[in-house]
Amino acid sequence: MTWLNLITATSFMPVQASEVAKNVDNLYIFLLVSSLISFVILIGGMTWFIFKYRRKTDTDKTAYITHNTLAEFLWSFIPLVIMIVIFWWGWVIFADLRKVHDKGDIEIHVTARQWQWTFKYANGVTVVSPNATEKLDTLFQPNGIYVPVGKTIRLVMTSQDVLHSFFVPAFRNKMDAIPGRYTTFTFTPTEKGDFIVYCTEFCGTSHSNMLSAIRVVDSETYDKWYAAAGNAGSAKLPPVELGKKLYAEKACAGCHSIDGSRLVGPSYKGLFGSVREFESGPGATADENYIRKSILQPTAQVVKGYPPAMPPYQGQLSDDEVNALIEYIKTLK
Repeated sequence: MTWLNLITATSFMPVQASEVAKNVDNLYIFLLVSSLISFVILIGGMTWFIFKYRRKTDTDKTAYITHNTLAEFLWSFIPLVIMIVIFWWGWVIFADLRKVHDKGDIEIHVTARQWQWTFKYANGVTVVSPNATEKLDTLFQPNGIYVPVGKTIRLVMTSQDVLHSFFVPAFRNKMDAIPGRYTTFTFTPTEKGDFIVYCTEFCGTSHSNMLSAIRVVDSETYDKWYAAAGNAGSAKLPPVELGKKLYAEKACAGCHSIDGSRLVGPSYKGLFGSVREFESGPGATADENYIRKSILQPTAQVVKGYPPAMPPYQGQLSDDEVNALIEYIKTLK
């Protein structure tokens, strides 16, 4: 254990439950120590100068201090180097925290609303956190989501009402849940245990009680829970199967093929993650936000070479149905 990890292992910091948490803490400790050293040098030097050069009698004259080019260079250059190091170090960690992962080992959809979190797994298992107006003594019971240690978890988040923010102190990361669009929160847990989820964007009267939990367990325990939850009737129709059903029921098949053939609209095969070119404006990568907008407002981004023939589905599909269509499109590699 390094001295940095030894310091952060004390009670004034939350437990480090992910690899990125260690990197964040190391930067924090560096900032703390370098600031302390700078404070001691600056205030200590000022105090020493006050006593060394103080006027001892009324007839004392102010000492003549000559210019020192080296001293002026050093007290400017050294802080500059430290600031550059801090900026580079912080940027590397920030880029890691905000890295957009196209996929993870496990993907979970998260929906925020006042004042509750809802989690949906790929097999349809839905976990709902206790509402802030309810008792919170069952926080770490089935209301917390289960994830396996050492696996990369990708949360695809949105909000049904106002702006929320998903924050797990043990992972040193947070991400806003925004109405009408998707954001992603990716983490790889390194420690088993129960870790509290907070909302860190003021969202109403019960904002401070909008809590949930992430329970990190070993792979065997997770697999047993996942299978049991699916067999216990807590799972609805899996999103992929619902999306496949909607693809047929909503007449998507008439305009969008799933085998790559050209119809009225672009094929769904290989759509997710591809680069799209539009008739006007810059192109975009086909991620969750792009597909959602294409379903609800298809004429906003018309793919080059295709007519603007698709009707808008705004108000005709629920958020769960839109999510299901997106998950189905993801499987069409």
